[in-house]
Amino acid sequence: MKLALLLCLMAVPAAADTVFATRTVRSQSVITAQDVTLKDGALPGTLSKLSQAVGQEARVVLYAGRPILIDDIARPALIERNQIVTLIVNRSGLRISTEGRALERGAAGDTVKAMNLSSRSTVNGTVTSDGHIEIGQ
Repeated sequence: MKLALLLCLMAVPAAADTVFATRTVRSQSVITAQDVTLKDGALPGTLSKLSQAVGQEARVVLYAGRPILIDDIARPALIERNQIVTLIVNRSGLRISTEGRALERGAAGDTVKAMNLSSRSTVNGTVTSDGHIEIGQ
């Protein structure tokens, strides 16, 4: 009886998984469910759930059969370099919008540089979820 109780109280190591690429994924491509799989065993610095990878963008080439590191993925970019975007300024109830050219790639929430096409001045702004750049937040 004591042996059974002792066995129940012993710590059992938790099983952990690691996310691996099932095929080669080029950088700047969005990862789909078919691109990744789970394998037994935890590796330091790697993803442990498929949901952490699916829908994200590969920052580097992900090779088939290799684990996906946390730093290998990021949110997908909404704005590409040299893309024409809408620049928006909201101040004191006044909303001004104009066209600009993105000088950097960016995902929602990233701070990027853009050039106002009217004045040719360079501004910093935050990428919104709808692909605009808000200036002066």
